[in-house]
Amino acid sequence: MSRSPFLLLFLLLLGAVAVGLLVVGAFPPAVTPQPVERTLPNDRFQSTR
Repeated sequence: MSRSPFLLLFLLLLGAVAVGLLVVGAFPPAVTPQPVERTLPNDRFQSTR
């Protein structure tokens, strides 16, 4: 193999990224449920002119 080591390193890095994306796609991380926060109307600071 007379190719540059940079090409081999790039291909290995690209393969690792592809495998990582496949693993995350197959086994997505668990999402923790969070309560929905509602915005309340603030009547105290509204100016009535």
